[in-house]
Amino acid sequence: MAAPRTLIAGNWKMNGLNAALAEVTALRDGLSAPNCDILLCPPATLIAAMAEVAGPIMVGGQDCHAAASGAHTGDIAAEMIADAGGAAVIVGHSERRTDHAETDAQVKAKAEAAHRAGLIAIVCVGETEAERDAGRALDVVLGQTAASMPDGATAENTVIAYEPVWAIGTGRTPTLDDIAEMHDALRAKTAELTGSDAMRLLYGGSMKPGNAAEILAIETVNGGLVGGASLKAADFGAIIAAA
Repeated sequence: MAAPRTLIAGNWKMNGLNAALAEVTALRDGLSAPNCDILLCPPATLIAAMAEVAGPIMVGGQDCHAAASGAHTGDIAAEMIADAGGAAVIVGHSERRTDHAETDAQVKAKAEAAHRAGLIAIVCVGETEAERDAGRALDVVLGQTAASMPDGATAENTVIAYEPVWAIGTGRTPTLDDIAEMHDALRAKTAELTGSDAMRLLYGGSMKPGNAAEILAIETVNGGLVGGASLKAADFGAIIAAA
């Protein structure tokens, strides 16, 4: 099987005003025929404006509601993201699972909503430090993957992002062997669930210019879900170059 095309995705989280679009145009103008797919997921307020200036960079959302419309004040539908120019949406990020008590069933429903709207669903899974220290990392992550995988998932419409919760925003990263072990297990699990071993598996735990190349060199790592380092064109561009 040919290796899946690398995807470097940036999650801006709750950061960015209109002035931050200058970083996007700088990133766009600095790209030179990258051999990977690039995605930026800004706050919902910037999706449409970013899509206007992003050029070859895909734009996406950070979350969506499972319903297409309705009395859900403050929520955003997958169809709204698509209508604003989005191509993808992150679902089940650890911060959503923790801060909003999202369950695997809710994450699955959101991923299916993404598919309904024609978006790529980036499904996040990952263990806490306590779960890893208890020797449960594989069980937790593979369990989340099975329970969060949307019906009809394919390598074209779904991406899995492994984010060790304890490494997000802390500057800590698992060892390369730890990452490889988890991604190898995820490769087997996604193949079991979908009948294909072509689904892209992203690593999402404090990836930055200084460690991107060695992480992306792991055979079963097909890209990254990048947090803080995606806010600056220079840093995100360096990660793209490493890919």
